Amino acid sequence: MKQAVSFDRLARYEGNVPRYTSYPTAVQFSDTVTFEDYKQWLQVLPRGEPVSLYLHVPFCDELCNFCACNTQVVHKESLRASYGDILCQELKRLAFYLDSRRSVSFIHFGGGTPTTLPVQTMKKVMNTVREFFDVQSDADISIELDPRNVSKEYPPLLDELGFTRVSIGVQDLDPQVQRACGRIQSKELTAHCIALVRDQHIQSVNIDLIYGLPNQTKHTVRETIQSVIELQPDRLAVFGYAHVPWKFKRQTLLEGDILPDTVERFQQRQIIDELLRAAGYQVIGFDHYALPHDTMSKAAQQGLLHRNFQGYTVDDAPALLGVGASSISIVPQGIVQNHPSVAMYQKAMQQDGLPVVRGVKRNAEDLLRWTIIERLMCDLYIDLEKITAQYHQPLSLFMEALDKLKEFEKDDFVELSGYKVKVTETGRPFLRNIAVVFDTYYRAAPQRHAQAI
Repeated sequence: MKQAVSFDRLARYEGNVPRYTSYPTAVQFSDTVTFEDYKQWLQVLPRGEPVSLYLHVPFCDELCNFCACNTQVVHKESLRASYGDILCQELKRLAFYLDSRRSVSFIHFGGGTPTTLPVQTMKKVMNTVREFFDVQSDADISIELDPRNVSKEYPPLLDELGFTRVSIGVQDLDPQVQRACGRIQSKELTAHCIALVRDQHIQSVNIDLIYGLPNQTKHTVRETIQSVIELQPDRLAVFGYAHVPWKFKRQTLLEGDILPDTVERFQQRQIIDELLRAAGYQVIGFDHYALPHDTMSKAAQQGLLHRNFQGYTVDDAPALLGVGASSISIVPQGIVQNHPSVAMYQKAMQQDGLPVVRGVKRNAEDLLRWTIIERLMCDLYIDLEKITAQYHQPLSLFMEALDKLKEFEKDDFVELSGYKVKVTETGRPFLRNIAVVFDTYYRAAPQRHAQAI
């Protein structure tokens, strides 16, 4: 049973911690990991296993003040089309270095706003994917949409190209919050966009929401959630606003009293959780929700949920291969990132190889710790004895972590039984804090991660 969380407990856990969409996390990336490392890792990927593709489009028609994504405003269609051509070049090179034609089970277009690519460019990119990879007949193919800037040609194009899922940015529907965020988007516009894509046989619609935004209150959050429930999205991703102005200068516009404090943020989160559960949504991990029929709900029930840089996912491919500026690739041996700057990405693509700028190698202990963190964040349960045996590692690696978890047990966030750890419903919002105890790289610092709560 979920218990109330006191203000003093909130204060103890309000620091900045990783989101754990990978391990090691991005702060461990360095330029000592290069394309040569990545090439070797690609060539030893098992040929019989599928891969996933992530394609990043770093363009928007307008920037939101709260955004912490790698994106920029580009209106010139020729520049957008040129970027699409480079995506196609990178896809061809990637297929070459894989050394055999690979099956693809998941494809995701993120950004930015992927639909800023001209229609013919998007066709060319998807045709290139299918030319050099075997896209499975039941592949999950998804894309992020901005309802404010979706041309009428795009919804039928998504059906034509085989897209199965869309993710729609909403964040908040209150006019005062929208003005502060620089994102004016009515409920009617959002509903119209959802209707258009559903008419084109899209199987699943996800809506992104954010709490902790400027001018948000418990009242406005409640009204936004009630309106969103009426739209009946299949999934929702509900993120706490990540205020990282040291990385994204545009967020300095949102500093000061207009940002809710930690207590207000947590209360907003509680309201969202209560309303969505009451509406029939199942909670997934700590920041996703899905209706019972959705594949994400089913995966969570079966213990098949995963995490990657898109958050919670049903993608179980052992390799996620990123394409485009700033995109991140994850394979068992390590993680690499392309040049974040579009200009540097384009320049790197004028050379041989792939445009890798940094990354991190993973050893056996890293993979073990990632399995522990991922299962903890997906299942809210781990059996350390069982997992360490699978990786042929000693339990002694985690004695210190178990000692630290006793503090969480005192707060009713976890239940400990020998080497088994179960996160309680009260502890669910603090999953990131709990996962930290298994992270040997973590160092508390004010400008390394986003706020935990």
